[in-house]
Amino acid sequence: MVDAKQGLTEESNMARMEEFLPAAQKTYQELECPTFQGKPFVAGPPLNRRRIAIVSSAGLLPRGEKPFAGGDADYRAIPSTTRPADLLLSHVSVNFDRTGWQRDVNVVYPIDRLNELAAMGTIGSVAATHYSFMGATDPKLMEANARELAGKLHADQVDGVVLLPV
Repeated sequence: MVDAKQGLTEESNMARMEEFLPAAQKTYQELECPTFQGKPFVAGPPLNRRRIAIVSSAGLLPRGEKPFAGGDADYRAIPSTTRPADLLLSHVSVNFDRTGWQRDVNVVYPIDRLNELAAMGTIGSVAATHYSFMGATDPKLMEANARELAGKLHADQVDGVVLLPV
């Protein structure tokens, strides 16, 4: 059953292609997706010694930073000390439901869960800075920024990332 207000099925809370406007369906169906040869693998320490960062595509930014515009391929840095009340979500789309974000920031930025895992010793530590891109951006345009971001994560000694595609 589809909730007309949210455009989501009750069973899965996942948007279905047929629920999008025809123009959006066409756009998504024609997106070029990269094909990868093999699977990348990087060895690292056990999880309880890893430093973990968040990388989201929710268009998150600390209050006062430049908001994302549609199609922006850059990212915003989010210090770990940023309070949820000082975090903005600038991802705007008729196909993007903000309900989960409004109820619990951890849906798109699970900082509280990471801090809990670190406190329990499940992960080694939480990165000093986390990052967000704007979703619905051509991945080819994001590649240079993603490489730059990888360098920043490496400099922060991050060896594990929670990727949150939104």
